[in-house]
Amino acid sequence: MAVKHIRNKHLRRKRKGAAEKLRRQKLQKKRVVALGVPEEKAAKMNAKEIRTLLRKPKKTAKRFAKSAAA
Repeated sequence: MAVKHIRNKHLRRKRKGAAEKLRRQKLQKKRVVALGVPEEKAAKMNAKEIRTLLRKPKKTAKRFAKSAAA
């Protein structure tokens, strides 16, 4: 039994868009600021640095709580 036609299921697969990416980055920046990172410092960070801080939120909050107290 040979297969005559193989159906390609992913012809209309959703793709990540630029607007959605900006929305995610904006939300992540708000989350970092809520953890205690100064807003000026968060504004200067790139997306990769922000995601790194969000991986370990307890550690991030503790680190920036020390600098805010000093």
